[in-house]
Amino acid sequence: MVSAGEGRRSVTVLGATGSVGLATVDLLERHSALFEVEAVVAHSDAAGLAAVARRLGARRAVVADATAKPELDAALEGSGVTTAAGLSAVIDAAAIPVDWTMAAISGAVGLTATIAAVRRGGAVALATKECLVCAGAAFMREVGAAGATLLPVDSEHNALLQALGGQSVDAVEAMTLTASGGPFRTWDAARIARARPEDALRHPTWSMGAKITIDSATLMNKGLEVIEAFHLFGVEAARLRVVVHPQSVIHGLVAFRDGAVTAGLASPDMRVPIAHALGHPGRLDTPAARVDLARLGAMTFEEPDLARFPALRLALEALAAGGGAPAVLNAANEIAVAAFLARRIAFGGIADLVEQTLSDAAGRGLTGEPATVDEALALDAEARALATARLPGHALPAH
Repeated sequence: MVSAGEGRRSVTVLGATGSVGLATVDLLERHSALFEVEAVVAHSDAAGLAAVARRLGARRAVVADATAKPELDAALEGSGVTTAAGLSAVIDAAAIPVDWTMAAISGAVGLTATIAAVRRGGAVALATKECLVCAGAAFMREVGAAGATLLPVDSEHNALLQALGGQSVDAVEAMTLTASGGPFRTWDAARIARARPEDALRHPTWSMGAKITIDSATLMNKGLEVIEAFHLFGVEAARLRVVVHPQSVIHGLVAFRDGAVTAGLASPDMRVPIAHALGHPGRLDTPAARVDLARLGAMTFEEPDLARFPALRLALEALAAGGGAPAVLNAANEIAVAAFLARRIAFGGIADLVEQTLSDAAGRGLTGEPATVDEALALDAEARALATARLPGHALPAH
């Protein structure tokens, strides 16, 4: 590992300008005496990345979009920070031997970069869904082969990890992930179908990027998290549950076979699970609001409505089908969400497009589970092409 000075741990942040990345940056600043930042990586936000690099005193700053490098160079002139750009530079940065890596880059480049981080060993804090949704079995084999430590930072998976308390999953009767229900929890189906992007982006409890916020509105995000939990914990689908919990205080529950249930509670602040991963196996202070049960007064729970939120149903069906279905689901959903945000399709068209793409993929025999990361990326590309071909059939009428 890179020497980071006496008592300090070396760190790389992949996806440093996104919501998870910036929460990580905040914690690294607050605990600067404990960490030394080797590299920070972003997709194309050169100005934001330069600001992060300066704040953290990073040695290297890398943008995936090569066209953004001149802006990055200008913003970091005289800082002493080394710059680079392009996919190969991102992978090189991810492969730098450090003690801890935050993997928070979405998309295919995120999967490739996270694999590079895993292969060099050390601790990898995982916030890139594609790794487990698109290439779960292959990805977990890479983790095992490298002897890497995988630390989930999604609030739900992190809560489950903490609630599990080091117990074997053989002792677990069920694991439950909670969902806020999103902005449309109380809307009827007809109103949900007419929702606009600005409606779907008004999440009631979390502040996140646009893609994940839309996924929370459709409940697809919760379905993807169930698929991730399946691979992370090695618990079969029949022992995984989803419950809607609007207060977003309980993030995950573990029910043991003796009848005991443990739960992970925290305010809806991503710095809590990130701090758990960053401080592992110790603990770090955070400025997150503390859970005050007396002030909260009550917590409520309800079953998810799979009729009003068919995206969750599709994700659960994809997990049950196995093979390549989860990868196709994820790829089609990304195409659908981007189209919705661009006002090309209706909100109700997101799940419809995903369902049709899953059917098309099955019809073409794209059902085998990817044996390698490269196979997962190839399947992802094929599924995106199928979904894109279906888009005209869901186009909104011109005004």
